[in-house]
Amino acid sequence: MTEAERPGSDGEDAFLLHVPEWTYPGEWPARIAVAVSGGSDSMAALHLVARLAGHRGGTVHAVTVDHRLRPEAAEEARFVACACERIGVAHETLVWEHGEIGGNLQDQARRARHALISGWARRNGIGDIVLGHTADDQAETFLMGLAREAGIDGLSGMRRSWQEGGVRWARPYLQTPRRDLRAYLTRHGIGWVEDPSNADERFLRVRARRALVALAPLGITAEGLARAATNLALARADLVDLALGAAAAITRTDAGGVIFDLRGWKRAGNDTRRRLLIAALRWVGSAPHAPRAGETARFEAAIWQGRAATLAGCRLRTGDAEFSIIREPSAVAGLATPTDAIWDGRWRLHGPHGPGLTVRALGSDGLRACKAWPATGHGKPALVVSPAVWRGDALVAAPLAGMANGWTAEIATDFPSALLTH
Repeated sequence: MTEAERPGSDGEDAFLLHVPEWTYPGEWPARIAVAVSGGSDSMAALHLVARLAGHRGGTVHAVTVDHRLRPEAAEEARFVACACERIGVAHETLVWEHGEIGGNLQDQARRARHALISGWARRNGIGDIVLGHTADDQAETFLMGLAREAGIDGLSGMRRSWQEGGVRWARPYLQTPRRDLRAYLTRHGIGWVEDPSNADERFLRVRARRALVALAPLGITAEGLARAATNLALARADLVDLALGAAAAITRTDAGGVIFDLRGWKRAGNDTRRRLLIAALRWVGSAPHAPRAGETARFEAAIWQGRAATLAGCRLRTGDAEFSIIREPSAVAGLATPTDAIWDGRWRLHGPHGPGLTVRALGSDGLRACKAWPATGHGKPALVVSPAVWRGDALVAAPLAGMANGWTAEIATDFPSALLTH
C-alpha cells in the first residue's frame, strides 16, 4: 500500500477506506466477512475491507451464495473465488438448495441468503458481515416504498447495521454512490460481473433504477434520496422509542399472546397504536412482514367497535377493559415439528428430547387432560394454541398448561423487540 492509499491520507481512495472504518469506530473485528456476489458493489467492498484490515488487523473472509436461479451463477462464484485468491482472502461458496419457488422470488432469495450466510459465519466464528449496498440501492428502496404508498417505516430505507442470525450485518456504503465504487475498481484494474437480472423489468427494483435516471434532470439524485431516507430513519427511531414506552405501560404477554389495556391503547397516538398493533400481529403470528395497510385498518376498527376479528394467523378477543391478540387455532392446526426444532416460527422447547416425540398445538382435547391448567393463570384461548409434546396421539407434556413433565417452553424473541425490526 502506498502512502497515498493509506487510510487517512489524501489519496483518491481515502474516503472510501474511511467509510468502513467509521462503521467500526472501536475495536476492529478480529474476523470479518464480506458477502460478495461478483457485482461491482460487493467487489469494491471486498477490496476496500481487505485493504483496511491490512491497516487495522484482523482476518477477512468472503462468502458467495449460489441461488441456483441462473446457469451463470456457478461461474460467477468461481470468478469471486479467483479474485479472493489473488488478494489472499479465504472464500467459500454456499448453495441454496430449493424446489419450486412461489411468491416474491427476490424476498425469498434474500431470506435464504441471509440464513445461509449467518449459519456459515457462526460455524466459522465470524461475528460481522459486510454488505456492499450503496446510495443507489437506498434510493431505489425509497422509490419502491413510494410505489407502495408506504409510511415512514417503508420510506426510511435500508438499515445501516443490525443483528440477525447471531451476527452483526453492516452496510457501510449506503451513503456512497455506485459510481464512486466503480471508479475505485477501474482505478485499480479490478473487474466485476454484471447480473442480467439487473436489466429485467419484471422486478420493481429494476424499474426504480431506471426511474432514477429519469429523475436526474429534476435534481433528484441517488445521494439525495439516500439522505432523505436517513432523515426519515432518524424520525422513525423516535417513533419506535415512543412505542416501546407505550408497550411497557399498556401491554403484557400471556402464553404467547399480547394483552392490551384498552383505555391506554385508545389514548396513545395514531402512529403508536398502529405500531403496537402491527408488532403484536407479527410477534404472535411469526410474520416476516406487516399486514397490508387496509387489513390493519379493518383490524383496528374491530378493536374500536369491540368485536372479534382475525388477521395474519391471529385472533382478536375484546373485553370491557382489555383486548388480546392470540394465535388463531386454524393457523397451527396440523403444524408438527421435532421437539428440538423451532415450532410455529418462535417456540423453543427444552426437555428430554427423544425419537418419536413431536411438538403440536395443545388443542382443546389436550387442555382437558391438563387438570392443573386453571392454576397457571393463563387464559384458555391462549393455552389451546400453546406448544405441547406428543408421542403419536398421547400427550406427553404441556409446559404452559401445568403439565410440565420435565419440559419448558420459551419464545425466542421478546414482544417489544418486534417493534425494532425493519
